[in-house]
Amino acid sequence: MAKTGNTVHFNPEGMGGIARKVGLSLVLLVLACVLGSASCTRVDPGHVGIRVKLAGTARGVQDAPIVSGWVAYNPITEMVVEFPTSVQNIVWSKDAHEGSVTDESITFASSEGVTVNADVGLAFHVEAQRAPRLYARFRQRDVLVLAHGYVRNVVREALNEGAAVMPVQQIYGAGKTRLLNESLQRVIARLGDDGFVIDQLTFNSALRLPDNVVAAINRAMEATQNAIQAENRVRQIRAEAEQAVAQARGAAEAARQRAQGEGDALLIRARSEAQANEIIRLSMNRDVIAYRQLERWDGHLPVVTGGGNVPMMTLDTTQVLQLPEAERRARLRELLGAAAPATTAGARPTGNEPDAPAPAQPAPPAGVAITPTP
Repeated sequence: MAKTGNTVHFNPEGMGGIARKVGLSLVLLVLACVLGSASCTRVDPGHVGIRVKLAGTARGVQDAPIVSGWVAYNPITEMVVEFPTSVQNIVWSKDAHEGSVTDESITFASSEGVTVNADVGLAFHVEAQRAPRLYARFRQRDVLVLAHGYVRNVVREALNEGAAVMPVQQIYGAGKTRLLNESLQRVIARLGDDGFVIDQLTFNSALRLPDNVVAAINRAMEATQNAIQAENRVRQIRAEAEQAVAQARGAAEAARQRAQGEGDALLIRARSEAQANEIIRLSMNRDVIAYRQLERWDGHLPVVTGGGNVPMMTLDTTQVLQLPEAERRARLRELLGAAAPATTAGARPTGNEPDAPAPAQPAPPAGVAITPTP
């Protein structure tokens, strides 16, 4: 468009050039957007990006993994593979409602060759720094494909190696935990170099054995339980017998102590009576006997008398005492001192104590002759 004086002239060729420039600019902008979107990708959390060069001298999987976030790369000569590093839970089960619809349970054999079938669970994750090496080895970005193939084979082989040296009864019983622990160590050793980190290995169900083997194991366990019960019963009977023996010994000891006590009491009483009789014997003399005669006489004379004398009874003291008077008194003091109560135990004899009076109505001691007084 040109202006001459007051007249404006339109130039069709100039308008076409502007339109071409605008269109070219739009094409370049769209192309830049397409190229920009194709050369960027996003690595989600729980994943790492693996850069693969498709051309050049350094082509192949690069060792350094790419962390999560937006990543720029050349889509013509490079590609970025996203690889999961979160924990994966895998179940190889016979149940169609758990894991796969097909039977994926694992079978292994004991040392006797008995087949054992089990549902096995595995929890693992991939170490981020080793993810490029794992991808370079298997060229598989789907970790579940690796789990159901390569990892499952390693787990099955580890269980077979552990069960091959264990009897089936041990596997079915207390040795099951040992088998799992040993198999877990084998799996860790074999998968660790590939970047797998094993978190857990478990049996997800009871072990399945042939019916005849289960029946035999149950019979053996029942026999073991019966033997244990019988042994416990023997121990109980032995304990009851020992208790009865202990009770009998206690009763015998009590009876012996009681008999000894009764014997000691009889001996003490006999000694006391003997000491009393000895005191009575040593206390007798003519004066005491005469006094006892008068004390007991009731004052009545006999109906028949002779010679005008009152008949009295007397003792022949020569047959009672064979000791001198001094020795008799010393012996009597000694016995009286031994028989004195505790309250007078501290008093010392002076040697001038009077003769003790005889007890009331003493019985005549052995060897005493009673004769009428002339």
